[in-house]
Amino acid sequence: MRNTFTLYGRLMTHIKRNPDTILTAMIQPILLMLLFVYVFGGAIQATLPYGETYVKYQLPGILIIAVAYNTSYTAFRMFTDRQKGITNRFHSMPIRRSSSLWAHVLASVTSSVFTLAMTFAVGFLMGFRTGAGVVEWLLVIAVLILLSLTLTWIAVIPGLIAKSPDAAQFFAFPIIFLPTISSAFAPTETMPKALRVFAENQPMTPIVETVRKLLNNEPAGNELWLAIAWCVGIMALAWFFAMKAYKRRVA
Repeated sequence: MRNTFTLYGRLMTHIKRNPDTILTAMIQPILLMLLFVYVFGGAIQATLPYGETYVKYQLPGILIIAVAYNTSYTAFRMFTDRQKGITNRFHSMPIRRSSSLWAHVLASVTSSVFTLAMTFAVGFLMGFRTGAGVVEWLLVIAVLILLSLTLTWIAVIPGLIAKSPDAAQFFAFPIIFLPTISSAFAPTETMPKALRVFAENQPMTPIVETVRKLLNNEPAGNELWLAIAWCVGIMALAWFFAMKAYKRRVA
């Protein structure tokens, strides 16, 4: 743990001295939120339940996209450390070999927390309001951190096996695109049947619905357990393949 937190401090210092990556990860989801609310929101508003504002409806999807943007930079940072031989240099020192890997994971979750906080703040400025209590807020934070861990472990794989920085970051685009084919930005009832079946049975929909219901101070019910099951299952698979790639390419 001491080795991990030392290397975690190194990564956070790099982020602090080169804030362009985290600023980009913050700005892009916010721009998407502005686009959806002020350009498409008026048209989609008519499909929502009475009294539901679109900024409140689409915020959970923007939060997921914000996490995905952050994890893409994790893949890039891992690739850079590997390409420059920094990871191998760490392995020549008397430290645990997995410390550098876990440091990247912790740095990714930390940067995601900052991005999520900024996204929430802009959402409040745009009119987002919630009746959620302390328990609901804690559950929302827990689900989003679990999602960040899941996507980070997915990001570790291209960070270890990619042959170029662009390839390392490319993995995030399918994940960023996936929430758009869910209930994140429009009710699934408005979609064609085949697309609706996919939207209702992919991992992002229960995550979105869980966050949305908790922020609306409604019981999440089965959606919460489905969200947790999807995250834990995907994270376990990603961790397994990430560790195999790590041992083959680096360790």
